[in-house]
Amino acid sequence: MLESPAPVPYAEPMPTRPTPPLTPPAPRSDRLESDAVTHGVRVHVVPAFVPEESDPHQRRFIFSYRIRITNEGSAPVKLLSRRWLIIDAHGRQDAVEGGGVVGKQPRLMPGETFEYASFCPLTTPWGTMEGSYQMTREDGEKLDVKIARFFLAMPAKVAATPHG
Repeated sequence: MLESPAPVPYAEPMPTRPTPPLTPPAPRSDRLESDAVTHGVRVHVVPAFVPEESDPHQRRFIFSYRIRITNEGSAPVKLLSRRWLIIDAHGRQDAVEGGGVVGKQPRLMPGETFEYASFCPLTTPWGTMEGSYQMTREDGEKLDVKIARFFLAMPAKVAATPHG
């Protein structure tokens, strides 16, 4: 029977490679997503980098995101407006507010889901988005429903691809 040699500890320092600025660790897609439940309303977000609409040399990075809103409560809710906080890799913040989502103010009965897709342009290869939906119940109660932070990140594989 052959015995494998005992592992030898690595004694030399690992060589360091310069890393490009503003590049986050290579994220797994499930780590980019967000999921939050507030007042019985679940908001699940799945972002994606859109390479065919992006141009890194022109500092244009386009990200799409798909949002699923599910009423897990016992009463109907209506989405009235949204607020976003968008932060790029340099820490620049942009606040966006508006009525409804994609031109709609969906009403969700208990157990119903509404899904939509949108996009966000950035001038850096990564950033974050988070925010809230302003909703109301039929009895007039106002709700502030959290959209948990999610990450917009150009995959490292795309970043390493020469463009030309």
